[in-house]
Amino acid sequence: MGILNLTPDSFSDGGQFVDPENALEHALKMNRQGAQIIDIGAESTRPGSKPVSEQEELSRVLPVLEKLPRDKFLISLDTTKPAVAQAGLQAGVHIINDVSGGAPELLGLAHRYGAGFVVMHRQGNPEEMQEHPHYENVVREVSSFFRELKDDLTKLQLPRIWIDPGIGFGKTLEHNLELMRSIDSFLDPSWGVLLGSSRKSWIDRLCVAPDPRERLGGSIASAIDGASKGVEIIRVHDVQVTVQALKVAMELASYEQTS
Repeated sequence: MGILNLTPDSFSDGGQFVDPENALEHALKMNRQGAQIIDIGAESTRPGSKPVSEQEELSRVLPVLEKLPRDKFLISLDTTKPAVAQAGLQAGVHIINDVSGGAPELLGLAHRYGAGFVVMHRQGNPEEMQEHPHYENVVREVSSFFRELKDDLTKLQLPRIWIDPGIGFGKTLEHNLELMRSIDSFLDPSWGVLLGSSRKSWIDRLCVAPDPRERLGGSIASAIDGASKGVEIIRVHDVQVTVQALKVAMELASYEQTS
């Protein structure tokens, strides 16, 4: 899954793709590099970010959706607003990526339009989620969050559901590491698992890399580790190098298993 931010203030590439032509070019480039899904976001959810209006989000995303092809890759829309989700689905979006944790209205829209759905866990909202995140046992509590949703999710009979433990969303460095170390515990026949660890601040805290563009090594390492544990979707900024790294890692693992 390649990330396409249409925002002026995203933590890593804010402002680069607000122009619809630039956004289209980048989406097609990521697809050529190996992204099977393009995830479009028109509202930043970085720590400390403030929400934008429904109209502002629509004005950013609809001109891009009008330009994107529908038959080259899957289009995922990262939104928490029902009106934005509905407009996106009407424009041909295949997946709703809900960072708010499975809002009933968004799930209802996905059901109505036959779309896939990503449910992400977060503690708090983007404005304050990193102030004092606290868990007694982060893996157990995040797992419980998804298990409590399981019956309702499966009843909808959506084409595909993915769960996302929400790396960086209301978690400390140690919380993030514990979730990634135990990400295979989230595997379940009812859903796939999505990992979104690319360029996030956990890498800075672990390796001292304040510039998000200098977190490629950590991003790739987490992608390889997640894929080796059964993660189905790796959400990344740097598609080409991640695809190459995953291909080599899988080839080496396959050789080890057969030798």
